Amino acid sequence: MAARSRWRPGAWLGGLVFGAAPPAPAPSGPEGAEVSTAELLARVRWIEIRTRKLVTEALAGAYLSAFKGQGMEFSEVREYLPGDDIRAVDWNVTSRTGSLHVKKFVEERELTVLFLLDVSRSFAFGSGDRLKRQTAAEVAAALAFSAIRSGDRVGAMLFTDAVETRLPARKGRRHGLRVLRDLLYFRPKGAGTDLKAALSLLNRVARRRAAVFLVSDFLGDPPERWRRPLRVAARRHDLIAVRVRDERETALPDAGLLDLEDAETGQVARIDTSDPRVRKAYRERAAEARAAAAATLQGSAVDLVDVVAGEPYDAALKRFFQVRGRRRR
Repeated sequence: MAARSRWRPGAWLGGLVFGAAPPAPAPSGPEGAEVSTAELLARVRWIEIRTRKLVTEALAGAYLSAFKGQGMEFSEVREYLPGDDIRAVDWNVTSRTGSLHVKKFVEERELTVLFLLDVSRSFAFGSGDRLKRQTAAEVAAALAFSAIRSGDRVGAMLFTDAVETRLPARKGRRHGLRVLRDLLYFRPKGAGTDLKAALSLLNRVARRRAAVFLVSDFLGDPPERWRRPLRVAARRHDLIAVRVRDERETALPDAGLLDLEDAETGQVARIDTSDPRVRKAYRERAAEARAAAAATLQGSAVDLVDVVAGEPYDAALKRFFQVRGRRRR
């Protein structure tokens, strides 16, 4: 008898993207178990403590180096001094006064950090000790607390096949904990994934330039659907993609006949994982799907941070910050 899998391996095989069964109905956490208010607060607090050391020891300075001062705001016009950049000359004032004047700009002291988080049913999956959504929430927490520590505003937009909720960008630890709570325990109505809808709404409502972290597995929604709004968002904002994946999305074990159920559509397919040709085809299509998403992101000059559910993510974040810091210098 075939076993019913709760995996969502991320490759097209037989016309399906296979996945985990939907989580239990509300009130529940991402694992599908009931969560009391006290337990919810305890878990949020635990993640804050878990990420605090990483933020304090490794990310705080790197965050400032990678993000602060990216925006410039006009301060004043003054007379030209030797060594000033000729590109800063204000020709209107110069023509009126008869002497060279330059525009002076200062770095913006505040930054808005937004999280576009995939909360579709496929994100409530994990073959190890942590779901993709839990890992995504921890990564977002480390980034959010880095921003809050630097005095920046943090907001979020949670989406499935539609944008489900928006949290305004605000300052402070209290607001950061609220964002983290919703990243962990918000109960979406939709099941599917629509990156195009999320990016399109971002382009309509976020008028001020922000650092935007798009957190998803980038599966089940073909890149050609969301390529155009991605390019618009990347021009307007500092857009960073955080791809959270699970090892079972890239390779199947030799486990005989398995029934795999798509988390987002409920479709079921039976495959023989003991056949090496099936495992090879699955592995190749998973690699093709990952490469297509990565190429689309790279084509829009979007940085990509890859993390694996249930595995340490601090090295990936440190590496990202180091690369960004060197690029800015």
